Amino acid sequence: MDLDLQQIGLSHPRIKQIVDLQRNTASNRAGMLGVEGLWAHNVVRETGTQVAVFLCCPEAIYSDEAKLRATQLVDIAEASYRISEKTLARITERDKPDGLVSIVRMPNWQRGDIEFGETALVLVADGLEIPGNLGTVLRTMDGVAADCMVLTNRRTRMSHPKVFRGSHGMSLSVPTVDFDEVTEAIDWLAGHDFTVYLADTESAVDYRMADYSGRVAMVVGSERYGISRPWYERGYGGIFIPMLGRADSLNVSVSASVLLYQARAAQGGA
Repeated sequence: MDLDLQQIGLSHPRIKQIVDLQRNTASNRAGMLGVEGLWAHNVVRETGTQVAVFLCCPEAIYSDEAKLRATQLVDIAEASYRISEKTLARITERDKPDGLVSIVRMPNWQRGDIEFGETALVLVADGLEIPGNLGTVLRTMDGVAADCMVLTNRRTRMSHPKVFRGSHGMSLSVPTVDFDEVTEAIDWLAGHDFTVYLADTESAVDYRMADYSGRVAMVVGSERYGISRPWYERGYGGIFIPMLGRADSLNVSVSASVLLYQARAAQGGA
């Protein structure tokens, strides 16, 4: 394919930037995200995500769809460059990245951007530490059309590449709001008339027996430390998932999936 682009190599600042993003090794206050491959760029296009930098390796582009996507990316990216196959191999983690690598701007949702209907579903991720788990929860939230994710005691960046991959790109479309203090999140949910449930294996209420009508928020916590104390101090009810075998609990992303689908089904949406 014939694209008239400036060629850059490993010493170029944009290459260093994408490597830092992929390795999650540098400050990222601007909320940039590194994406690679055709599927990821399809998500970027479908979600209308802004593309800051597009890196194209024509020699690694084989399909007509990837060629079309490259042409479109050159048109919408703020800056586009050509890279060699050697450079591509150094900056990507996939065996076949389709010759497409970009730096995109993650959405920056504000609390005022989120509007709730009479029936709403929110998942609070309190202190989740593993990026892949956070990504999996976001993918499930997309599956049940949840309204938003609330982050408290955040332990991982939303721009972490494993969050993006674990969510299958849904980290670009599921609204996420971050709170510095748990009490701020509690007050925000209270101000929007949410019923809040804490996912707790020590609870006395089976998750299948809870009332999910109206606006519901469910809180899941770190696998090591559980849900932080301020959530309990508000006197919220707890729900548990029965464990019928030897293990005492499920992985947090699996638990969140079970609870989200139960709540949405009870609300008549699944």
